[in-house]
Amino acid sequence: MNLTVIFFFVVGLGLLVLGADVLVRGAARLAIGLGLSPLIIGLTVVAFGTSSPELAVSVYSGIAGQADIALGNVVGSNIFNVLFILGLSAMISQLTVSRQLKRFDVPIMINVSVLTLIFGLDGKIERSDGVLLFAGIVGYTIFLVNKGRRENRLYVKEHKEGSLIIVVLLIIIGLTLLVIGSHWLVSGAVVLARVFGVSQLVIGLTIVTAGTSLPEVATSVVAAIRGERDIAIGNVVGSNIFNILAVLGLSSIISSDGITVASHALRFDIPVMIAVAIICLPIFFTGGIIARWEGVLLFSCFTGYTSCFSSNASYDNSCFSPCYDPGGDDPNDVVLKEKGK
Repeated sequence: MNLTVIFFFVVGLGLLVLGADVLVRGAARLAIGLGLSPLIIGLTVVAFGTSSPELAVSVYSGIAGQADIALGNVVGSNIFNVLFILGLSAMISQLTVSRQLKRFDVPIMINVSVLTLIFGLDGKIERSDGVLLFAGIVGYTIFLVNKGRRENRLYVKEHKEGSLIIVVLLIIIGLTLLVIGSHWLVSGAVVLARVFGVSQLVIGLTIVTAGTSLPEVATSVVAAIRGERDIAIGNVVGSNIFNILAVLGLSSIISSDGITVASHALRFDIPVMIAVAIICLPIFFTGGIIARWEGVLLFSCFTGYTSCFSSNASYDNSCFSPCYDPGGDDPNDVVLKEKGK
């Protein structure tokens, strides 16, 4: 294998993580100055910032014609966020769940997850679907910001002109690193898929997903350790909502022919994403906390999902037999063949 491919893949991944970190630092400072509470910051600025690698990778994938990476990355990230990140954070420190999360944000996360399945039933997420999804994130963000500013005047701080310039520079630098990193990461992922004979959807659901979710992992774990529990949970819930409404929505708008949804994604991966979102409701409502044992349960589910997925990556065993028709052409392989012409 060409070492250059591995170099670009690894460096691209590193730039994504670094870019997201710089972006979040700058955006968080700006949000505090605008008067947002820790929960609202977690649901918006931190969640959107840490999801920026998913946005960068998925949008670039849509432009490059590798739409399955965009879909796989969003679905895989949402599963990873709840089972791995929320589970690990709760194992580190028992998490308190706010009333807003239980009554508003988690139901939204469940509904948009189901909406993904509905939009994909015809085998494609069209541009018109993407417009509706993206309009949803605009409305959701406006609502949260207005609600946060009304309820949290104490968080308002005055920005000096010099500090504002520094914040803007941090955001620009972060976005630049994300764009470069996403290009290198997706390029390396497509080549790796060809070398190992693995479909783009599988690459998106595994390697790319884990790599682009590292900012969420670091943010929620550090927040849990420091006692910023609203940020830890808000980061996960907000990221999942952003991934579907903004990342998947924008990717389908930019893609020349929408995003093709493979049959096995409809029958397995997307339903798993919905189930994972629904699991949050009973866990969040039991005493208004996420206990350590519940964190262990979530983390164990992720281990089981990963084991099942890894042992059946070729979609020829019990876990995936209902999801893949070996007699038909895999849309992912068609894309690869077209690229090779």
